[in-house]
Amino acid sequence: MTWPILNGGSGRKRNQIIGVDLGNRTTKAVLMERQGEALALSRFALLETPAPDPKLSPEPLAKHLRATAQSLQAKAKWVCLAVGRDDTVVRQVELPPIPVDEMRLVLKNNPKSYLQQDLSRYAFDCHVFPPKPAKSGETPKPGTLPKLKVLVAGAREQLLQYFQTAIKRAGLSADRVVPGLIGPVNAFERALPQVFANEVVALVDIGFKQSSICVLDHGELALSRVVNLGGDHLTVGLAEAMNITYAEAEGIKVGLASEAKSAIENLVVPLGRELRASLDFFEHQQDRLVTHVYVSGGSARSELILQTLHAELGVECRVWNPAESLHLALPPEQAAEMAQVGPQLAVAVGAALAAF
Repeated sequence: MTWPILNGGSGRKRNQIIGVDLGNRTTKAVLMERQGEALALSRFALLETPAPDPKLSPEPLAKHLRATAQSLQAKAKWVCLAVGRDDTVVRQVELPPIPVDEMRLVLKNNPKSYLQQDLSRYAFDCHVFPPKPAKSGETPKPGTLPKLKVLVAGAREQLLQYFQTAIKRAGLSADRVVPGLIGPVNAFERALPQVFANEVVALVDIGFKQSSICVLDHGELALSRVVNLGGDHLTVGLAEAMNITYAEAEGIKVGLASEAKSAIENLVVPLGRELRASLDFFEHQQDRLVTHVYVSGGSARSELILQTLHAELGVECRVWNPAESLHLALPPEQAAEMAQVGPQLAVAVGAALAAF
């Protein structure tokens, strides 16, 4: 499901790429390259994201992207940038069987009809799901054209221009811009292809301010939703409940401090209920059960958070490694950190995979 909103690479497959997840608080970046027949993760970086500029001046972002590339010691110039959930629209719609270029034009001219929002001055891209075989005994009605299930992503043209300008001023080249929501889906398809293609599972990515849930139904993104509860909500709540600093609460959140068990459970329950509502909606509509929930993001390192989500969702929750199928060509100090850092890299890895 590797597709962009903005494709600056003319469809070329790259030998080396920088994948950047421009998070609310922390930018996660990876350097990925071809090594023979394998794809290798050569280096990763975590840096503090600069405060957003309401005037969209490209200079601060350009400086940040330049520092990100330097921290990766990257010779690569091509960048796949994953942007935040608030900056993109992702919807599944039905469209007639027409070329993708025409789909983009239809959406641009009639966004309210198909996306139920007034999205003027937006750029769109589409991913067409392969049609499923007709059920036994099912025949199309005479005179009707079949509809295609299409995943649509869009972003404001002004915002895309801002990202392009910042990347260029950083001395880099924009290969593509992708929705952050899609990053874990791309990475999961590569990491666990059999599960992706043959099971009904949910991907939960716990971000800083928000969390996302994507339900995958035998390789098709059947449902996606963003919940305004993330790791920051958990850390702030824990700091207040225990009368400790934010930094202390962050360490306890992902550790095993028994004295924080009750406070953490109380803070995670609202997130679990929001996610359970999404699973209930899918299961009621499709009459199929989600069998497993795969969790990524920094908070996924906490066994207690996973256990609490499991109790609320009634489905086994497990952390997963987005680099599982990649050859790890990391420096020794980063290789030792990978088990802890890996769940935070799902979006960046998924963005980079769009170039291969």
